[in-house]
Amino acid sequence: MTELGELPEGWAWTTVAELGKVVSGGTPSTKEASYWGGDIAWISPSDLTGYTDKFIARGAKSITASGLQSSSATAMPAGSVHFSSRAPIGYTVISSRGMTTNQGFKSLVPADGVFNEYIYYYFKSAKQLAESVATGTTFKEISGSAFSKMPLPLPPTAEQHRIVAKIEELFSELDQGVASLKTAREQLKVYRQSLLKNAFEGKLTAAWRAAHRDQLETAAALQQRIAHEREARYQQQLADWQAAGQPAPKPKPPKPLPPLTAEKLAELPELPEGWGWVRLETIQAFGKHAVKAGPFGSALKKEFYVSDGFKIYGQEQVIRGDHAYGDYFISESKYADLSSCAVRPFDVLISLVGTIGKVLVLPELARPGIINPRLVKISLNLAAYEPAFFKAYFESGFLRSLYATESQGTTMDILNLGMIQGLPYPLCSLDEQREILSVLDAKLSEADQLDQTLATALQQADALRQSILKKAFHGQLVKQAKNEEPATALLEGIRAEKSNGMKKPAKQRNAG
Repeated sequence: MTELGELPEGWAWTTVAELGKVVSGGTPSTKEASYWGGDIAWISPSDLTGYTDKFIARGAKSITASGLQSSSATAMPAGSVHFSSRAPIGYTVISSRGMTTNQGFKSLVPADGVFNEYIYYYFKSAKQLAESVATGTTFKEISGSAFSKMPLPLPPTAEQHRIVAKIEELFSELDQGVASLKTAREQLKVYRQSLLKNAFEGKLTAAWRAAHRDQLETAAALQQRIAHEREARYQQQLADWQAAGQPAPKPKPPKPLPPLTAEKLAELPELPEGWGWVRLETIQAFGKHAVKAGPFGSALKKEFYVSDGFKIYGQEQVIRGDHAYGDYFISESKYADLSSCAVRPFDVLISLVGTIGKVLVLPELARPGIINPRLVKISLNLAAYEPAFFKAYFESGFLRSLYATESQGTTMDILNLGMIQGLPYPLCSLDEQREILSVLDAKLSEADQLDQTLATALQQADALRQSILKKAFHGQLVKQAKNEEPATALLEGIRAEKSNGMKKPAKQRNAG
């Protein structure tokens, strides 16, 4: 096997099959209850999803002696090394007790002189090699034959132990570094939410606000202005109605904007002087359909979709943060039918199902269209509230905490228009909203850059882990000792033992 590369003196290239017994697994019939729930440990690849320990004692299921006898599952002793051969390839674990597996594993029962933990780490490093010899159309699987023929560099027995000890020493140091990096990323998440909380309590702009106090419109003055504008709009509509002289419905006067109750205000953080808590009605645009949920029932069915036309906005655009994504459209006539759900530039779209509370602000040049039933659209009064300010607030941890319990469904989280309308919104001058956004943008950009640095460091840690394994199996991790029995002698001993009648692991009544 010289084509595989040179090895240190005393090492030898070999194959998995030469190092012990290769064993495949099996599954008793799931229709026979008496085959399941016994004392024999049995694992499948799903038991190793997210599993990080080196050793395993049991899986989610176990089998009985009759289940073992009825299937191709084979009992293996403690210390056997198990390698998932499909869905996915490459999970590796050592059994700490007698065990069986399903057919999703190929296992090695190591011969004397072959350190199972050395094999474990080699298998961990050989995932790509295994995938390269796997076959299959629906999903890749490595056969028993291909697994048996996988090449493996074998050092002397004592050196196998030294290599494992050095791998674990280096991995332990690496794990400590990775843990610190992950902790730092979690702290960044906390920092971001703390930053948002401080932003919407006026703490980020306290000094700026003090310096511009005489120039800022207070929340009270802003609400008065909004009320006057609503009344002026109504008077204009009324004048237009009277001038038209047609039997159209008479415009209705605007409803008073209800303040939050004293009980509700007592539950909310105290805001700076000149700020106020308001309902959505205060900051939404004037007009009948300023706040609207998507069409219900059969109003928007797939049979109405066309290849091009007016865009249908759904959660996929909101969650991705990309208004241009997607290619669902309706015709002009259907768009006219659903005009109450139509969007316009700077509208706020909110996701309602599953991934709830995500917000997308449509840009000025967004394609005309409508929202689907999984969204709410809000047209804000742009003279009173910045859409970007609304988005940052609505996606903050503080606001999520206000609707979290109410939005928890049995199968998935659900937000609705009523909940959104019942939430409190902080109101301050437009100038301060813009200053807050400027400060947030700068600080969150710094946090994002740091997070990217941490993410890169984590990727480098993974690469370093692979580098350690590569050096280990090229004889570059520990020094070779003189006068140790070479791997060739170990292999000769294993072959001699096999030729003297070493039997295939027999089925046992109890693997424990």
